[in-house]
Amino acid sequence: MIKVSAFRWVPPFAQGVVRDLRVRWALEEAGLAYEEMLIGPEDQRTETYRRLQPFGQVPAYQENGLEMFESGAIVLHIAERSEALMPSEPEGRARTTTWMFAALNSVEPHFQNLAAIDLFYAQEEWAKLRRPGAVDAAKARLAVLSNWLDGREYLEERFTAGDLLMTTVLRILRHTDLVAQMPVLETYRQRCEARPAFQKALAAQMAPFAQNAPPKQ
Repeated sequence: MIKVSAFRWVPPFAQGVVRDLRVRWALEEAGLAYEEMLIGPEDQRTETYRRLQPFGQVPAYQENGLEMFESGAIVLHIAERSEALMPSEPEGRARTTTWMFAALNSVEPHFQNLAAIDLFYAQEEWAKLRRPGAVDAAKARLAVLSNWLDGREYLEERFTAGDLLMTTVLRILRHTDLVAQMPVLETYRQRCEARPAFQKALAAQMAPFAQNAPPKQ
């Protein structure tokens, strides 16, 4: 049985964007059953968990003796076995892989930088000075992506693991209206998030957060 580590609870700003969502979504698209392994801060520091995930993050992935970490690598592993996520012909596989790397390397760092400024350091003077540049960098990547998707439903001819990762990257900016300002991207995001596999994966991630929410003060 496939096992995927996930957090028992995270603050509301992180709910729905923790990276185990990517793996859950890929498994749902591929029709592969899995079990979640819920962890907390106390588990992240243990030697046992660090053997699965050296940085103490989620997700960690276990499958019949195979142990993996890094959400992009795990999604690629799943996609390579699933026609639903990756075409069978060599060119289609190469293009899918290209968009997967683009989502994680060309796009995500800019969005994550802005999210970190807004969600963790907003009151710091250096963050206030850096934010305009971070917004511009995020907008530049969004504009390129919007231009590519204009007239397309997906990054390539059909939904692939590239779209899966790109959609989760776009969700990083949900605390802003930057994506909503670009109708092509907003429609694309909504189209991908409307997929039953995404809805099932999101519900699965959110359920433990509700069950393990700390008491209100």
